[in-house]
Amino acid sequence: MNRRLLAALALAGAFAATAASAEITVGVSLGSTGPGSSLGIPYKNAFQLVPKTLGGEPVKYIILDDQSKPDEAAKNARKFVTEDKVDAMMGSNGVPSAVAMIQVAAENKTPMIALTPVPPLSPDRLHWTFVVPQPTELMMSAVVEHLKAHGAKSVGYIGFSDTWGDLVHNALQSLAPAGGFKIITNERYARADTSVTGQVLKIMAANPDVVVVGGSGTGGALPQIALRERGYKGAIYHNHGTVNLAFIKVGGKAVEGAIAPTGALIVAEELPASFPTKKVSLDFVKRYESSFGAGSRNAFAGYSYDGVALLNAAVPVALKKAKPGTPEFREALRAALENVKNIIGTHGVYNMSASNHNGLDDRGRVLVDVSNGQWRLMK
Repeated sequence: MNRRLLAALALAGAFAATAASAEITVGVSLGSTGPGSSLGIPYKNAFQLVPKTLGGEPVKYIILDDQSKPDEAAKNARKFVTEDKVDAMMGSNGVPSAVAMIQVAAENKTPMIALTPVPPLSPDRLHWTFVVPQPTELMMSAVVEHLKAHGAKSVGYIGFSDTWGDLVHNALQSLAPAGGFKIITNERYARADTSVTGQVLKIMAANPDVVVVGGSGTGGALPQIALRERGYKGAIYHNHGTVNLAFIKVGGKAVEGAIAPTGALIVAEELPASFPTKKVSLDFVKRYESSFGAGSRNAFAGYSYDGVALLNAAVPVALKKAKPGTPEFREALRAALENVKNIIGTHGVYNMSASNHNGLDDRGRVLVDVSNGQWRLMK
């Protein structure tokens, strides 16, 4: 065998080895500082626990802080696609920031894993985006079922004065007829506010049977604290954006009895053995608390973990069609994500389709309440 042939074979072998082990790059933008940091930090922590490969290939996560600001999230997303040439993006932990990233993903034809629920958007904007958290209507339907079962007829609402506050309110409003109640207040406050006295006084004057809070993280505790300080005795419901330890630490005794929907990982030990996500949830909780301390479990880290699980399922399919770092691979990855089936995550079982870029069902939610300083499964 002559030298030229040997050299050609060696070059072909080297190319094949490189192609076989092509690194996949994922850009992650999270608000690890700013008003959303109590959520952003757990989202970020989860990346210490995810596999170092996707579909058996090495993966590089580029994690940037967007300071809980939509313009910074968009800036990060543009950097990912123009400078880092990422194969996929993930983010962010605030709805406005996630929406800003979705626009960049659509414009640049880059698959995106949204780590927060998103508002209704046009099909062309969501074509490249897949949403990990439970849809707000799915989660709030658990609250509505509880309200109906306990005979609530009037609901006072207070939420963030942004897209998240709108999402929770709109979900509650759409479900109200089936729940047999009316929403009699719609008070709002900014994420960075330190007082909601005026809003709470209006709610107290309306005297609703229960109150629903459309906040998230530590900011979600503010209305509950103010309501209890003013002597409100009714039940106070929250949403899946408040279920973490920081909410309880900030609220203290005032948040005892707070009720919220969440993914099953928060109360994994209390689930029946037949619950489909129990094994995955227990494993993740054990590893997360081993790394970040007892009681540190939270829903938000689970969303990051589930997002990676979806990518891990889709990457092998995409690799059969194209090489990472190319437009063809990004399109193949998008198509593969749209067809993942029966992926068991920490939050639920994902079954995507062209018309459903979330894929969760009732197995993705449970109701919990704060009991003795801990989130516990409601009996």
